[in-house]
Amino acid sequence: MTEQIDETTPEDDLAGLSYETARAQLIEVVSQLESGGVPLDESLALWERGERLAQVCQRWLDGAQAKIDAARADDSHATEDTGR
Repeated sequence: MTEQIDETTPEDDLAGLSYETARAQLIEVVSQLESGGVPLDESLALWERGERLAQVCQRWLDGAQAKIDAARADDSHATEDTGR
């Protein structure tokens, strides 16, 4: 019997997270790290997860900013076209 190897990357488990879920998990990671009662190897793993969660949150925020910028650009073009 052969052991099955998990070929998923650490990012795969975060890919489908909403902003709110990623943020909540990031807050939990920070709390655990700030408590100071975590062994070094676990602290490093938590830190790495926190970094990935922060990247997920940043992607969501960047996407939201891009939508706002696009909406503002569309609005300014519409205002220019109507002469208002």
